Amino acid sequence: MDAALVAHICVVDGDQPFVLPVAFARNGDTLYIHGSSKSRLFIQLATGASTCLTVTLLDGLVVARSVFESSMNYRSVMVLGTCRVVEGQEKAAALQVISDHLLPGRWDEARHPNEQEDKATLVLALDLNESSVKISAGPPDDVPADVDLPVWAGVVPLTEHFGEPIDAPDLPVGIAVPDYIRQWKR
Repeated sequence: MDAALVAHICVVDGDQPFVLPVAFARNGDTLYIHGSSKSRLFIQLATGASTCLTVTLLDGLVVARSVFESSMNYRSVMVLGTCRVVEGQEKAAALQVISDHLLPGRWDEARHPNEQEDKATLVLALDLNESSVKISAGPPDDVPADVDLPVWAGVVPLTEHFGEPIDAPDLPVGIAVPDYIRQWKR
């Protein structure tokens, strides 16, 4: 879970389920997410609506000799529960945890939220009390009759990495990419 940057959180509004991608971070047994304080879905989550949050990392494609046995290698987590609103010192700490999860070191350098930005941001906590993990890893598991087929089988690994940083168009000349960004690898 800690290797992922994006989670998907679900809430039902009326009879319609909605799924929203969110940045998140874990601190101990608590997940923190943040969004607009005016977001209909975040307001529902803040008022105790039941939710399901998932995180999935795709590690590769499992290419078997049959379509039926072909699959994916992945790591996934599903968390069920209700969110609680985070305020005060815990809110500031949660925003730092999220910032450091996305880009370690950035919180120490960037400007922190001002009062208006703080009011516009809703931070929610979701405890990991009810969660499950599912992992699929390994090579194809072809049936014995398929092993002798003249068809390639194996795993095609999938990795996620960051590219070279691109300066903002309005960045003044002479401001270099910080070392913590250049050296950061996930």
